[in-house]
Amino acid sequence: MRIAIYGYGNLGRGVECAVRQAPDATLVGIFTRRSPASVHPYGDIPVYHIDELLKYKDAIDVLILCGGSATDLPEMTPALATDFNVVDSFDTHAAIPAHFDRVQAAAAASGHTALISAGWDPGMFSLNRLYASAILPDGKDYTFWGRGVSQGHSDAIRRIDGVKDARQYTVPIDSALEAVRSGENPELTTRQKHLRECYVVAEEGADLARIEQEIKTMPNYFADYDTSVTFITEEELRRDHSGIPHGGFVIRTGRTGWEGEHKHAIEYSLKLDSNPEFTASVLVAYARAVCRLAQKGDYGCKTVFDVPPALLSPLSAEELRATML
Repeated sequence: MRIAIYGYGNLGRGVECAVRQAPDATLVGIFTRRSPASVHPYGDIPVYHIDELLKYKDAIDVLILCGGSATDLPEMTPALATDFNVVDSFDTHAAIPAHFDRVQAAAAASGHTALISAGWDPGMFSLNRLYASAILPDGKDYTFWGRGVSQGHSDAIRRIDGVKDARQYTVPIDSALEAVRSGENPELTTRQKHLRECYVVAEEGADLARIEQEIKTMPNYFADYDTSVTFITEEELRRDHSGIPHGGFVIRTGRTGWEGEHKHAIEYSLKLDSNPEFTASVLVAYARAVCRLAQKGDYGCKTVFDVPPALLSPLSAEELRATML
């Protein structure tokens, strides 16, 4: 499986690491919008400008797209699916149907296979919501994220005048988690499910009270949550908040029995030291599936719902039956 990386930020670096751990994959190269000389991979991997990409069309089985969901992937994925089999991690949930339609049109017309929205949510969490709801139709889904760094929310804080740097953690509220796990089926508001913790490095002389007020009242980010703001030094930020951990829980509670007398709970959880490295590992597993689907002529756009689990593994069907079934 010959893989190439398109974009080399945190996610692209994670893909490089994940390919190294895959027994059936090799990395053809890294393609970047920056000057190739300014990109320094961990391994001895060639780096090219994206303008050279089509020269390597016949050498790439799957192109893993490591752009952002806000502006990159909506344009990038359908455009590149006209010439390559691709995998992306598009994660704007409400926009997935429209993104799917655009990528489907491009991939189906050109005879390529594209898989969108691979990662942990959407992705692994999506699969667990599907499995659990199919098994317990009389039930309710709950998704909690964190404790982890929200890169988008951190960027929103950094846009405030007087902020030099910041990290924002999304934190599940324990009482809400326990109420769900106990089978109470609570109706929970946004504020009742998660807290927001903000660690902020302010510019010298900045108005701290104004910054805190702007954070706590920011619509679409913090206004609907109980939010704490802690001002720290740049050294403290580097020392205590340099990682990108994340994770969360998908829980479905449900009932069976003639009178619904038996309660059940299905829970799937992730605890991630590195959000981008884990997401990259999911992308590489689905790149394997895309490669196999393309070899069979199964073209068009796919999601994690469309891929048989066996296609994700480097093991044969016989090995899977003997070791994992």
